[in-house]
Parts: sequence; structure tokens; C-alpha cells
Amino acid sequence: WVFEVVDQNQNSVNVVFSKTLPSLVEENKGIIVEGKFIDNIFIAEIVLAKHDENYMPPNIEINNDS
Repeated sequence: WVFEVVDQNQNSVNVVFSKTLPSLVEENKGIIVEGKFIDNIFIAEIVLAKHDENYMPPNIEINNDS
């Protein structure tokens, strides 16, 4: 995978990721990448979908009967 990541200040960097992207990664949504720069290209070793505090994974039910 080769994609561009843009921060809040509109700075961008090209990212290369050789594994399968997580299913929750979507265009125009936040992600977290870990890796290293080589020749101004970010080689990602880990890509994670970023979500807010209201995220609820599928198939999880919360019992609020406390």
C-alpha cells in the first residue's frame, strides 16, 4: 500500500505499508502509523485506525444495570 497522510496543518507525507491495512482504516479518517523515514518516505511497520472515545466495537454489548 502507498498512501498520503495529511496532518491538521495540511503537511503531508507519503507512507508505504507492505501488510494488509486494518479494516477500520478509511480515507479522511484518523490513523496512527509507526515506522521510520527512509529518503523522505515513511515506511510504516504498524498502521492503526484512530477513533474517538465514543467508539464501540461491533458485537460488544454493555450492561448498564449496575
